[in-house]
Amino acid sequence: MSETQQLEPEVTELERVTIRFAGDSGDGMQLTGSQFTRTAAAFGNDVSTFPDFPAEIRAPAGSLPGVSGFQLSFSSSDIHTPGDQPDVLVAMNPAALKTNIVDLPPGGAVIVNSDAFTPQNLGKAAYESNPLTDGSLKSYKVFEVPMTTLNTASAEGLGLTSKQIDLSKNFFTLGLVFWLYERSLEPTLLWIEEKFGARPVVAEANARALRAGYAFGETTEMFHTHYRVRPARLAPGTYRNITGNEAAALGFLAAAQRAGLELFYASYPITPASDILHQLSGYKRFGVKTYQAEDEIAAMGAAIGASYGGALGLTGTSGPGLALKSEALGLAVMTELPVVVVDVQRGGPSTGLPTKTEQADLLQAMFGRNGESPIPVLAPATPGECFDYAIEASRIALKYMTPVLYLTDGYLGNGAEPWRIPDVADLAGIGKETATDPATFRPYSRDPETLARPWALPGTPGLEHRIGGLEKADVSGVVSYDPDNHHRMTLLRDRKVAGIADDIPDLEVYGAAEGDLLIVGWGSTYGAIRSAVERLQAAGRSVAHAHFRHINPFPRNTDAVLRSYRTVVAPELNLGQLSWLLRARYLLDVRGFNLVRGKPFKISDIEEEAERLLLEA
Repeated sequence: MSETQQLEPEVTELERVTIRFAGDSGDGMQLTGSQFTRTAAAFGNDVSTFPDFPAEIRAPAGSLPGVSGFQLSFSSSDIHTPGDQPDVLVAMNPAALKTNIVDLPPGGAVIVNSDAFTPQNLGKAAYESNPLTDGSLKSYKVFEVPMTTLNTASAEGLGLTSKQIDLSKNFFTLGLVFWLYERSLEPTLLWIEEKFGARPVVAEANARALRAGYAFGETTEMFHTHYRVRPARLAPGTYRNITGNEAAALGFLAAAQRAGLELFYASYPITPASDILHQLSGYKRFGVKTYQAEDEIAAMGAAIGASYGGALGLTGTSGPGLALKSEALGLAVMTELPVVVVDVQRGGPSTGLPTKTEQADLLQAMFGRNGESPIPVLAPATPGECFDYAIEASRIALKYMTPVLYLTDGYLGNGAEPWRIPDVADLAGIGKETATDPATFRPYSRDPETLARPWALPGTPGLEHRIGGLEKADVSGVVSYDPDNHHRMTLLRDRKVAGIADDIPDLEVYGAAEGDLLIVGWGSTYGAIRSAVERLQAAGRSVAHAHFRHINPFPRNTDAVLRSYRTVVAPELNLGQLSWLLRARYLLDVRGFNLVRGKPFKISDIEEEAERLLLEA
């Protein structure tokens, strides 16, 4: 055997790998993770991601509050979460190591930028001694890589300042990890060329850094093993990597196109919903109009105005923004106009945890308006589903002439997965006819099936009518203070929303139709619940999973499903809002399993709670 053959690294095949990139908010960890995700998805792996942004906008460099992270899991089989724990932690400085090492299991790999472990940076991270030399990392496989030094050498001769060169070290890191997991550099090199083509020197620095990281992996004797994760067996089709916010934007665009309407999106920039505004602003060629409003109230009013004028009115927000929209949302209920409100939930109350995830706006979505103001509430379960349920929210809004609340959260909005691009021909038409005949038009007459009132567009001859927040007389739509009319109109609005239950799918159960334990969820808890239930079922446990996408109204078979199991538990990233609704609606003892940490559930969290409940029963 030749010397070259002896130096060839071993290849270890793995089904799944979870990597966490962590560093300063200026170290480009989100970009690094996103590029690896794109490459893994293009290779054919199933991928799930969890970007973790710092809440501090300008935290001091090297400080604990300024750490930014990006966790991704890629697999040769179907996966539902970005993993409970990383197999590999890439830490660009001491602060990144300190804030993330607690999540790495013993035996996990740590790749550190050893150049960053200076006395000054160790002090910023509150280390009393250097963890690379004091033995505190003996439970892990530690790889010390002088990334700053090697990256600087790769940019020699380009005439860049040291600060400019330092900005490319994330690509050095990416190149090294590409080598470890046998991933091609070409997709990222093409991306660099497109992204930085107007600045050739910057493009060259990043490309050199990427190649240098890959070459370091090839030539160093530090790493003795390649890791191979084969492509997953995904359903045939064309895929792209997509975040929940991107999918939502595309879904609303598709809905407007299928309905033959202009899409109008009004929003005040707010984390983590702002990406929807950014995305939709790029679709002017499809007739999309976007409006960056001066505040949340103006955005809500503008969306209602657009809907009144005949467009698909849409607005989005996060956190306290939903509270500010609530008064005008009541106006949309009274005027019975088709407008959709997107709430990408985040940690609260008040400003709370603006970059962290939570599911605590459900009761506000249900009841957070004055008076009896019923509104349909929908919640997609995965990033890809954000597309489907954007269309569904639009369909319901138009068919039933009602505002709709569409709930996602920071985990779904920022997280990504491979998404099978649908055939446009497979998307159902969701158009709604507008009133045109003055002889038959009555502003608050109702469709006998849906109880929807007519949509009369301004300027249509003979269809002049009153609009506004005061109660209207049944059929005629004139302002009415009659108590019996108000009672009748309140019941009609309530029946209209309740009747949507006849127009949505039944609640599906993953597992046996009856048994010991049913785990119910909504929104982004889907992945952790489904993964835990798969493990429990493989271990022979009598456990099933049901997940709500339609929350108001609930599916028609909800009561029958819940009563088919000895115990029902609802894991939520709040203090028990779905369980509260189910208990009140169906008079059943639905248990709550509630964690409010600003982070998604781990699979193990739910698995352990399920085992506890099974023993208790």
